[in-house]
Amino acid sequence: MLRRNSILSQVRQALKRSRVVALLGPRQCGKTTLARELVPQDSVNYFDLEDPECLARLEEPMTALRDLRGWVVIDEIQRRADLFPVLRVLADRRPLLARFLILGSASPELLKQSSESLAGRMETINISGFSLEEVGNSAQAKHWRRGGFPLSFLARSEVESLLWRKQFIRTFLDRDLPRLGVSLPPPALFRFLVILAHYHGQIWNNAEPARALSLSEPTVRHYLDLLTWMFLVRQLPPWHANLKKRQVKSPKLYIRDSGLLHQLLGIRTEKDLLNHPRCGASWEGYVIEEIIKAVMPDESYFWATHNGAELDLLLIKDGRLIGVECKRMDAPRLTPSMRIALADLKLDRLLVVYPGKRRYALSDRIMTLPSTALDSALSD
Repeated sequence: MLRRNSILSQVRQALKRSRVVALLGPRQCGKTTLARELVPQDSVNYFDLEDPECLARLEEPMTALRDLRGWVVIDEIQRRADLFPVLRVLADRRPLLARFLILGSASPELLKQSSESLAGRMETINISGFSLEEVGNSAQAKHWRRGGFPLSFLARSEVESLLWRKQFIRTFLDRDLPRLGVSLPPPALFRFLVILAHYHGQIWNNAEPARALSLSEPTVRHYLDLLTWMFLVRQLPPWHANLKKRQVKSPKLYIRDSGLLHQLLGIRTEKDLLNHPRCGASWEGYVIEEIIKAVMPDESYFWATHNGAELDLLLIKDGRLIGVECKRMDAPRLTPSMRIALADLKLDRLLVVYPGKRRYALSDRIMTLPSTALDSALSD
């Protein structure tokens, strides 16, 4: 088991300053394990809403919660939307007797209820699976291949990792999406996920998936938004600069976990991955996710024009504009597109991330960055 000290520190600091802290992320990404390091599972302050005994204790929620002291954990909070008004009352008490850590899979119901009932009282921390920083640079190839979900990455063999990811997708389709009102049968939903996997790293177009699934474009858009809220998909919005150029205005699509992407694309081994036509797109998505985890930007975009100029990632952090290009090659070179992006977007710097080991300048404000050094992306 890998210790996630950085996230634990974030949660502890958040609980010191906020009355309610929401730890949100996809199922099986490690939220429960983190919470149990703060509050033991057998404590009266721990409630797992998938446990019948805990549900019975919460039949009268105000009675169950009002006398508790210290940190209180409520896991799978989206299963009991009626708890949010109770938490608001308890969080407004003076003196404050307890602070609440609520865990959820980021369903739209959860976000809607929290914004209405806990406005100004709740701090949100989004997490995903293991980051490259957590698993170590020596494990990068394995991390890219298997993804960051703990039980996939830590599996004893490739076969066990593949089986876990297959079961995760099946449970997601059979249980999680129907709970959100998705009426498509699981085989059709699986086809939709496969379509999304083939769109990985490309500009999204509602029309083609709608035709393939015999659905309306608004329905496809709704399903895509649900998958985005549940942290399965990243829709990277386009950046619109004030230029006299026609710029792309549709989002770019990525499956956030590389292991799930590879499962959906039928990639089983490292050889399969390196020979697959979507290998470069997989690498791009992997780097984008890892650099967003490392930098924690205020905003993230991509940029492209209809004339062919593009930028894989545009990060805004503390007022600075940082461009990122992902190049899976031994020695990236300066391209006209990089020069155009640097000048047109007025970037503070442009980083070219590649799988090599040496950091070197391509020109003024354009620097190569090894994919194992993403934590130094903001260093001068």
